[in-house]
Amino acid sequence: MASSGSGYDLSAATFSPDGRIFQVEYAGKAVENAGTVIGIHAKDGVVLGVAKPLYHKMIVPTTASYKRIHTVDVHAGVATTGFLPDARVLVGRAQEEAADWQEHYGSKVPPHVLADRLGHYVHYFTLHGALRPFGASCVLGGYDVDTKECGLYMLEPNGAAYKYYGVATGKGKQVAKTELEKLNLHKQDAESSMDVATAVKNVAKILILLHKENKDSDGKPMELELSWICEASKWKHAPIPKDVLTAAKEWANEQLEEEDEDDEEEEEAMEEG
Repeated sequence: MASSGSGYDLSAATFSPDGRIFQVEYAGKAVENAGTVIGIHAKDGVVLGVAKPLYHKMIVPTTASYKRIHTVDVHAGVATTGFLPDARVLVGRAQEEAADWQEHYGSKVPPHVLADRLGHYVHYFTLHGALRPFGASCVLGGYDVDTKECGLYMLEPNGAAYKYYGVATGKGKQVAKTELEKLNLHKQDAESSMDVATAVKNVAKILILLHKENKDSDGKPMELELSWICEASKWKHAPIPKDVLTAAKEWANEQLEEEDEDDEEEEEAMEEG
């Protein structure tokens, strides 16, 4: 019974006999079944990307309520996935934290402080029986005006906030993580590190790949929503210009077609051999 959650999933403050909190796990499942979010920390900035399947052809993609990437402050932004109403609460809380820091200290909140404060807020909802965990997760990117460095963080439904070189969450995160690991973001030195322009292309490529491999999205259109914080945006969180995004999608489709052709040639060679 404990493994099924029966009798132990009525409250976020109830532990099962083997030490699990099922409501937190359920919140994680809600994130795993939602749209994919990807973030890359490049040598000269941060790139956030979200794949938004258009489940109905009558949906207007640019609708404000359909946005998945939001600006927290001029120097920070978050990309969300999971239950949209829960994600909106997290975005609102992040904006409040940034405004509170500005009011008290007269400066922009550092990204690691913002991620830590937001993590404490989410964790609080896993401690009390009258509350429930957030069924949403967010990837936070920001620029520290004091150290002149960018940071990339992911906030999980349990309240944990970790810093990443590259991160993915949502549906298809395992495939996305595999593709991110191929980029060797954690092994690059100052000379060979990936720049923001290349990061934009790779984020678009991974999101398009996931959409093609997702059986549930056959025949359904998808919109890519990308943002960045870099020198081109004057170190402010801003949507990626349409011309840059269009060029990235064209490059991504070309690369995927070439990889498909190479795979077919390898299969033919193996069959002949």
